[in-house]
Amino acid sequence: MNNDRKNLISARDIGRTYNLGEVEVKALVGLDLNVKEGDFLVILGPSGSGKTTLLNILGGIDTPSVGEVIVEGNDIGTYDEKKLSEYRRNTVGWIFQFFNLIPSLTAVENVGLALEMANDRKNIMERSQEALELVGIPEKSHMFPSQLSGGEQQRVAIARSLVKKPKIVLADEPTGNLDWATGMKIGKLMKELNRRENITFVVVSHDISITEIADRVIHLMDGEISREKSIEPVSKKVIEQ
Repeated sequence: MNNDRKNLISARDIGRTYNLGEVEVKALVGLDLNVKEGDFLVILGPSGSGKTTLLNILGGIDTPSVGEVIVEGNDIGTYDEKKLSEYRRNTVGWIFQFFNLIPSLTAVENVGLALEMANDRKNIMERSQEALELVGIPEKSHMFPSQLSGGEQQRVAIARSLVKKPKIVLADEPTGNLDWATGMKIGKLMKELNRRENITFVVVSHDISITEIADRVIHLMDGEISREKSIEPVSKKVIEQ
């Protein structure tokens, strides 16, 4: 693993507290995390451990109660709403457990919607088709979600996250709604894109099998990092199995 890669994201002393009536819930406590360019980072933890809260903070959807998130040298906590919206739109791509595809749109139209929302309408169909080719289903471009398998729908969702060419993709339980075999195929696809396109992935999951394709694994427990492990790069043979 190349340890000379620059930090893309640095989370410093992150804490997040929610007030639910008279109850104070500490979702994250004093968390420090560096994400390097080209990382495939997996964050594991049970429900309630703070995984999704951390992902939302890294993606600019939520803000920490304390601490700071530095992205490419800039503290996104200082951004006004316009600049934060630009960060979410241009720097970050999202993949969710539930594919969030619009049933009345074809695969290529679902992918292109990300560009529409970013007001980036130049060559939408061509770029969306290229994204579907990137995830291996160009022939499915004119099919509707109901005509696709779960794995194919997730590939469309991944294509949608990539069409803007983000620097980082945040994935929230991307294999959680799939059977084990399909989930592993999706995981290996993400790893292949990570290596081939040099896209940084941060994946949160409770599925330990996803660690087989990670190069870093962090375990969260009660809002804190309980342990961290670097893993030797996955061989091309393993990815292609």
